Amino acid sequence: MWRIEEHRTVDKELSSARVPVEILKRYEKWKDIVMLSGPTGLRAIKGFRDEALSGEWKGFRSSRLNEQWRVIYSVVADTFLVRVVRVTPHDYRKA
Repeated sequence: MWRIEEHRTVDKELSSARVPVEILKRYEKWKDIVMLSGPTGLRAIKGFRDEALSGEWKGFRSSRLNEQWRVIYSVVADTFLVRVVRVTPHDYRKA
């Protein structure tokens, strides 16, 4: 069983009025998959298009919630931990 830690800004990002309900539901489904099967479960589902990031975000991964919205996270495999850094409308600039 994997554990998920969300950065303190993730809750603020998700509670803003600009996040569609569809994205909130998709993010909850994303979390369910991660908790059950970890990052390998995300890679098995082609719709998430889970991929490693490069440049400033090297060491992080991204999963699509839809064409615009992404979950950016890192993995600590030895402790079965996924750290969600941002849920964002495809803007990979570091905050």
